[in-house]
Order: sequence, then structure tokens, then C-alpha cells
Amino acid sequence: MSQALRYAFIVGGAIVSILLFLLATASSNSGFFDRYYSWLLGLNAAIAGALLLFVVVALARLYARYKSGKFGSRLMTRLVLLFAGIGILPGLVIFLVSVQFVSHSIDSWFNVKIEAALESGVNLGLAALDQSLGELGASAEITATTLAGQDRPSTQDILTRLIGERDGMISAMIIGVDGKVVQSAAANRRLSLAPDTPTAPMLLQAVMPGGYARTEGADRDFKDDSPALANQGADASPGLRQRVVLAIPEPPGAQPRFLQVIQSVPANLATNAQVLSTAYTEYQERFVARVGLRRMYIETLTLTLLLAIFGAVASAFVIAGNLAQPLLVLAEGTRAVAEGDLSPRPIVATSDELGTLTQSFNTMTGQLFEARSSVERNRAALQSAKAHLESVLENMSAGVIVLDAEFNVVTSNEAVERILQHNVARHIGQGLSSIEGMDAFAAAVTRAFSAQSASAAGGARKVGHWQQELEIPRRLGSGEDHDITLLARGSRLPVRAGSGFIVVFDDISDVISAQRSIAWGEVARRLAHEIKNPLTPIQLSAERMQMKLESRLEGKDRDLLNRGTTTIVNQVDAMKRMVDDFRDYAKAPPAVLQKLDLNALIEDILHMYLAGDGSDIIHPALASGLPAVMGDPTQLRQVIHNLLQNAQDAMNDRGPDAPPAHIDVTTEAIHFRSADGTAGTAVRLAIVDNGPGFAPKILSRAFEPYVTSKARGTGLGLPMVKKIIDEHGGRIEIANRADGTGASVLILLLKLCMDSVLA
Repeated sequence: MSQALRYAFIVGGAIVSILLFLLATASSNSGFFDRYYSWLLGLNAAIAGALLLFVVVALARLYARYKSGKFGSRLMTRLVLLFAGIGILPGLVIFLVSVQFVSHSIDSWFNVKIEAALESGVNLGLAALDQSLGELGASAEITATTLAGQDRPSTQDILTRLIGERDGMISAMIIGVDGKVVQSAAANRRLSLAPDTPTAPMLLQAVMPGGYARTEGADRDFKDDSPALANQGADASPGLRQRVVLAIPEPPGAQPRFLQVIQSVPANLATNAQVLSTAYTEYQERFVARVGLRRMYIETLTLTLLLAIFGAVASAFVIAGNLAQPLLVLAEGTRAVAEGDLSPRPIVATSDELGTLTQSFNTMTGQLFEARSSVERNRAALQSAKAHLESVLENMSAGVIVLDAEFNVVTSNEAVERILQHNVARHIGQGLSSIEGMDAFAAAVTRAFSAQSASAAGGARKVGHWQQELEIPRRLGSGEDHDITLLARGSRLPVRAGSGFIVVFDDISDVISAQRSIAWGEVARRLAHEIKNPLTPIQLSAERMQMKLESRLEGKDRDLLNRGTTTIVNQVDAMKRMVDDFRDYAKAPPAVLQKLDLNALIEDILHMYLAGDGSDIIHPALASGLPAVMGDPTQLRQVIHNLLQNAQDAMNDRGPDAPPAHIDVTTEAIHFRSADGTAGTAVRLAIVDNGPGFAPKILSRAFEPYVTSKARGTGLGLPMVKKIIDEHGGRIEIANRADGTGASVLILLLKLCMDSVLA
């Protein structure tokens, strides 16, 4: 017998013992049975269900083994049927006899016909109470009629006389419409200190025909609405009294009043009624308990039968298993080895040849299992290394493409699609040059590897890799028209038991743009330094020549002198302004951040652009309640001026059939969530016009110095704007409108005033 089956038999025996004890207890204590009947029923149902499930599962497994023709299943089936029949048949006979015996025995205990007599006695007592209540109601109705229209002294005399005329009268009182006592009389003076007034439902019933009349304390008539009996007099019978509440007929316009009389039930009548009620209740409880007792006996017998059947079936399985276990272990082990399962088989602890055979079989399978485990560990290590390499490749910011010897794509990471804007992973097994839009990149890579192979064939020093800077066109429709600048590095790599290539590259377009911006800044700084120095002497010399020679010349010579000096001075001033632009771009002063109302700053600037006569092309829409930002008013003023001037200049480049010029200036507070999950608030400024928009070449390099479409522009406006916004910790984006009717500039300021953030 296995350990699990041994525990199952122990638990089953304990449960049977507990149920037999509960049966003996409940048979002599019906109250205990009533309280714990649901628990006993639930426990019996759970045990029966568990046993049924166990038997069904065991039989299903045996049936499956028998149908599949497994070795030993026929022997186990015969043994199970034999032992199950031995246990089930006697159990069924005992169960049927016991059920019949219990049913007839319990019914015979309650064969005495006293229920009708007890019920008649109870009805007789209730009829006597109803008669007494009717007499009290008639007396109360006469008294209520007499009280109509009486003054206060007369009313008190009537109530006092009513108390004295009827035996057992406890109290009589007049109640107002608000439920308070107006006048009262009581047989016991202590009742006047704590009067028993009627409840609101009683008063509602009192205005109905017949009023309110009830015997209080009787189980049949009074439940939740019965007041406490603590205020009854000493002469009141324990637990029973009668109450009548009637509406007093009042003349029209008078406040409604109610008459309440309370009378105790005579002591002998109350005692006899209580005795009858108690006896009848106890009989009913015992009569009902007989049904539950019979049910408990039947359920316990049923559970005993199920336990007996389970024991017989389980014993059959255990004995059959002990007899056929060695053969089944060998048969199962042979099948498992044939399927590749080399785990050890359970050892049969016997001293015969079958036990020795199973031990030898386990030794053989153990050696095979160790050999296969070593192979599995090596394969798992390779898979882990491959997964680690794939994880590294997928999380690299640089693009990686692996090619075979014919430059067919073997694998690639996600960064390739982000950089090249082509989903190369969908073209595994295809040639790199056959992928649409990748011909330029494929040609550059092929050329680089071919040059490396030619260098190696020519006897040059062997280099394991090549590194080049490549420029390839962007994909059409990407929104950017300038080429992608890549820093690519390639080397040979074994691929699929052959030779292949690996290319690693990264987009350095932003780096090149930043380097170009730095270089232009240095050029601007040097130009400003080199050009500004001779400008002042040139201007002073021209002005001095004009001052010295103007008085000595006449006519055309003087006019020629004035025009020449004026031209020199004007051109020097223009060069000074250009030099100042170079200087400002090369070395802009640091931003002095302070609390700033962006709407107020914009309104102050727009005063210089708005005429107020309805002909303005600038239309502001500033959000109310905008949070204060941290900014430099002078620099932000320069930014807004520059953007508004650019928008107005764009209006001059529109065609003759263009719609009326329109420039929108809007502000709003937006809520955002960063990549790391941090939420925040920012202020956004948008300037949108309906001009021709940015040219594609300008749009891609608008923030680089000296890139402009204006004939007289220096190309430093937008670079200065971006530099100022960057120093403010914000972001700026430019784009053409989706409908192709203008351009938009969006500025996002993230640094808000702390007071605004707290608010």
C-alpha cells in the first residue's frame, strides 16, 4: 500500500468516526441537529463527491489501460471487479434493510394523535382572548363617543371612571396627533411617569374603521411592533395584555385626538394559554425533528455505504497493484525509453528476480539519462548564448545587418528599420540590393567589401574590418529630404558553415549637423573679429575725406565726393550689422531666467504689429490661466519678433490667387508624459501662417546657420531662435501644414514657475 492510500484510509476512518459520534449526539439532542444540520449536509455532500470523483478517475484510468492493451491491465481489472463485488453487494443489502428499519421506527414514535387536541386547546385560548379584546374595544368605542366635545375636567373624570369600572384595566389616555399624551388615567401611579404611548403605525390604523385592537405578547399576533411590557402594573398578567386605540370623533376644525386603553389579560386565562402554547410548540419541534432525524440517519448510512464501496474498490486497486507492479514498471520503463524518457523508474522493493531486474533496468536508464543530460546542457548553453547575443543586438542603438557570401540578408535588428526607414527583417533571405530603396546602401556596402578584398589580394596589410562614412538618400515620404549620413563598419563573419559579412552602422546626421553648427559659430566669431576691426577706420577715413575735401570741391566733383562717402558709410553700417549678427550667433549672452507671464509678453509685442482697424493679419488666441514660465524676457522677445517677421515676410511670397493673409498666434497649457513615465505640464506657443511654407531643402536644415531662402537674409534667424529655446530647456519644431497651405512653428517651454506647478 502506498503512503497516499494509507493516509486516505486513515482520514476516511476518522471521518466515519466523527459522523457516528454526531449521529449518536443528534439522536438525543434535536436542537443540536437543527443548528448544525447544514454543516452536516455540506460535509456529507463534499465527502460523497470526493469519493465519487476518486472512484470515477480510478475506473477511467483502468478502462483506458484496458482498452489500450497495456501489460497487466487485464489482471488488475479482474481483481478490481472481484473485490469491488465482495464489498458492494453486502453493503447494499445492509443499507436497504437499515433504511427501512429507521423509517418505520421513527414514524412509530409519533403515532399518538395529540396534535389535534393541542391545536384545539390553543384555538380555544385564542378565542377567549379575542372575546375579551372585543369587549374592550366596544367599551373603548363608547368611551370615545362620550369624550367627543368634553372639556378637560370632564374628560379626566371619564377616563378615571373607565379605569374603575373594568377589571384588569391598566391605563386609559388621550393622545394628540403628534403622539404625545394629552390626558391619562392609570390603575398604578407609576405608569403616569413613563406612559406607554402608541406608535405611529398604531395611530395610522386607529383612524381606519374598527381602529387598532391587538393582544400583545401572544406569538400569533404580535412581533416587532409590540412595546416593552416593563411599564405594566403589578396586577398585569405576565406577558399578555390588550391594547385598543380609537380616533375620538371631533367637531370640524378641531385637532384629531385618539383614545388608548390597555387592559391586562386575567391571570388564569393567560397562564392556561401560555401552557397550551408552550406544549404545542414543543410538540411541533419534536414532530419536525423526527423528519430531520430520519434524514440524518439515512445520509449517514449512505455515507457509510459509499465509504465501504470506496474501501473495497481501493483495496482491489492496491492488491492488484502490488501483484502486478514489477511487471508494470518494466513495461512502462521500456515504453518510456522507446519514447526518449530516460528518467529512473520506481524501484520495486522485493527480493525476487523481478526486483533485481527492475534495479538493473534503472541502472541502465540512469547511465543513458546522464549522457543525454550532458548533451542537453551543452545545447542549453548554446541557446542561452544565442539569446543573449540576440538581446544585445535588439537593444543596440546602432543598426546591425548580417549578410551571407552572396550579400543576402541573414538577420538584422530593430535599429536598422529606425535608421534606414526600411523593414529589412521582412526580407530575410533576399539580396540586399533587391530590397526596394536599399540599392544605394547595398552598393556602398558591396563596394567597401570589394575594396577590402582587392587590398588583401594585392598583398596589402591585412585589415580585419573597414570603416567609412556613407551618405544615402532618405526614403520618400519620410518628411525629411536631406541625405542620411552613416558611420558604417564592416567585417567578415562565419555564417551558416560558410563565409559572410556583418555591417554595423549608426546615423550621425545630427552629429554632423551639430559639428557644422559649431564650425559655423567659429567662422562667425572669427569673421566678426577680423572684419569689425577695419570697419571703423574705413568709416572714419571716408567721413574725414568728406569733411576735408567738401569745401574745396564744387559742382559735380562735390556731388561725386558726397555720393562716394555716403556709399562707403552705408555699406560699413551694413557690414557692422552683419558682423553683429555673426557675433550674436557665435556668442549669445546666457539666459537670465525669471518668472514670466508669456501671454503678457506676447500681447506687449503684438501692440507693435496690430493696427486695430480690422485689417490685421495676425490673430492671437491666448489661453486664459496660462501657468507662469521661467524665461529671459529679452531673449524670448527676440524669438517672437523673429518668428512674426518671418511669417509676415512669407506673406509677400504668395501668389496673386492666394486667400487673404492669416497668421495665428496661440498659447495653451498641455499635459504630457515622458518616456520614463513621469507626468508634467508645459506651455506651448504656436505661430501658424497660410503662406507658401518652407522649401523642402530649407525645412530639413532650417536650424543650420546661413541656410535661408531670402535674397537679403543672413540665415541666422532660426538658428538664433533654436539656440535661445535650447538654453531655456525647451523644444522647437517647424513643419509645413498638412494641407500644404502654410507653415507652423511650435515652441514648448517645460520650465514652469514653481508657484504654477504647486497650484
